[in-house]
Amino acid sequence: MPRLFTGIQIPAEIALALSGFRGGLPGARWVEPENYHITLRFIGDIDERMADDVTSILGERRQRAPLTLTIDGLDSFGGSKPRAVFARTSGNGELNELQAEQERLLRQVGLPPETRKFTPHITLARLKQVSPVDVAHYIATNGQFPKLTFTADRFVLYSSRASVGGGPYVIEAAYPLS
Repeated sequence: MPRLFTGIQIPAEIALALSGFRGGLPGARWVEPENYHITLRFIGDIDERMADDVTSILGERRQRAPLTLTIDGLDSFGGSKPRAVFARTSGNGELNELQAEQERLLRQVGLPPETRKFTPHITLARLKQVSPVDVAHYIATNGQFPKLTFTADRFVLYSSRASVGGGPYVIEAAYPLS
């Protein structure tokens, strides 16, 4: 039973720049740079028949131009119980439209709706029992940097194994944006 999700790959040069933020936060589990991505839609554990349906319906999306995405700082999820440190993206109107279209398509094949609000980001570290003060200090120290911009010319269907921290991720299918 595969665990699937769709996402935008992060180019190697952007991943290298983001990897410079690894370290300096006690208790963080850092994501490997080759696993950096922007999740569009988590699908979860599904059977092979549903996986075939997902692969097929994603191919039926409307054509879209490549997306220009900008990474403009660091942030965290979880408030007083931080769960993750991430690089945030901005100017995502087209990305939001792509995600909404995928949500509609995946519901057509019988997947339940995603309950979480779409917040485009690149997870850099997963946190468990890390002090919110330490996270705030880490972000204050590292959170301002020159914007990183790249063009995404496709989105992909990833598979992963159930593990702590995710990864490694395997590309099962790629869908061009052109």
